[in-house]
This record gives sequence, structure tokens and C-alpha cells, in this order.
Amino acid sequence: MASSDGEVKVLGTWSSPFVMRARIALNLKSVNHEFLQERLWEGKSQLLLQSNPVHKKVPVLIHGHHTISESLIIVQYIDEVWSSAPSILPSQPLERATARFWAAYLDEKWFPSMRGIGMAEGEDARRAAVGQVEEGLVLLEEAFGECSKGRPFFGGDRIGYLDIAFGCFLGWLRVTEKMSGIRLLNETKTPQLLKWAHGFCSDDAVKDVMPETEKLAEFAKMIMSRVKGAATGTGKS
Repeated sequence: MASSDGEVKVLGTWSSPFVMRARIALNLKSVNHEFLQERLWEGKSQLLLQSNPVHKKVPVLIHGHHTISESLIIVQYIDEVWSSAPSILPSQPLERATARFWAAYLDEKWFPSMRGIGMAEGEDARRAAVGQVEEGLVLLEEAFGECSKGRPFFGGDRIGYLDIAFGCFLGWLRVTEKMSGIRLLNETKTPQLLKWAHGFCSDDAVKDVMPETEKLAEFAKMIMSRVKGAATGTGKS
């Protein structure tokens, strides 16, 4: 088993929800760490390419001489290495499997759908993307009731694995709401998630790493402009 000794660093970007997962997990465990900012729009650093030669993506957790990649794998590693602090993953096998199932759903289905709202061309495509996101949120509202059992978080009385997996997307959800004019989390369809989101973002482990909506919205506009510019051949060379 890996030792908890050694310097801890997170290689990533402030805007990435996946990087946020690692930072929140370390905060929950009260692990001192250094955040090394990548400027991916200027090119990938040599440190990143050396630390994650397979995917060449952030986040990367650097722990002593070891590097760990992929956000949810990093969260699990943090939970296992710093095991004396409150557990992040559920202790029961069924609850652990359920949390992993919904985390995979978020990454593979729900978040890509939310990204699709901003990139949709035409009102029909936009409505279809919004519909997929809203359907997913209804499912997640039901999952919250089952997982939380009346407590504030998916993980119970404190932030857990699924809270981190979902909560990291809340900054981008707020940006999507702002830019689309649609309240995706609301009292009518997702009252429990609306309350949960407020509690999650207010937690000491989260509030300092959750991006400000205005700053993130400006960043989103820049990214969308570059993507559309590249698609039409008008982007800067």
C-alpha cells in the first residue's frame, strides 16, 4: 500500500471540473498540496507530458515520485492512501457500486449532454440537448433520495464520492444556465438537488476551488469562439 508521505501536487487547470475532483478530495482529507496550473491553450507542459504520457491530460496527482491520472481514480487513491480521515467512498459494497455507477453516468452521458447545449447549432438541436440534461437531472434527483436517505449529501452527512463526481460540474451548470436562460436545477423538478448544490458549494472543502460563474462564463465564451473559429477556418493560426 502506498505511503501517505511525500510531497503532493495537482497538475491541472482552474476551469476543469475533473481537476476540481482531485482538489476537493485532498481538501476533505486535509492534505497539504501544491496546485500547478497548466496553460493548455498555450501548449502542454513537459511536466504534463512526462507525468501522463498515455492520455496527456489533466488532472495528474503527483505524490512523491509517483503519478496518478484520471480524476475518479485519483479520488479513490486519495481515499485509500489517507485512510485515517473520513472515508470518501461508501464502506458498503452495494453503496460503493451505486456511487460508481452514477459517477460513470455523469461522465459518459450527462456532462456530454450539458456541453452539447452550448455547442448546439439551431433551436431544435438546442432543445434536444436541454431535454437530455433535464431528463438526467430527474434521474439524479431520484438517485439523491436513495443515496442520501434524507441527509444533506449523496454521501450522507458529509461530502462523498458521488458528491464530488457530480458537484464538480456545478460551476459549468451555472454557466450553462446563465448562457441559455434556462434554470436546469429548480424547485419544481429537482428541489433536493437544488438544496444539495447550495450545501456542496458552501462546504469548506469546495468553496475556494469552485470557479466564479462570471469568470467561468468568460472562459467558456473564449473556448466556444476558438472552436467555432477553427471549424470555419477563421481562427488564429
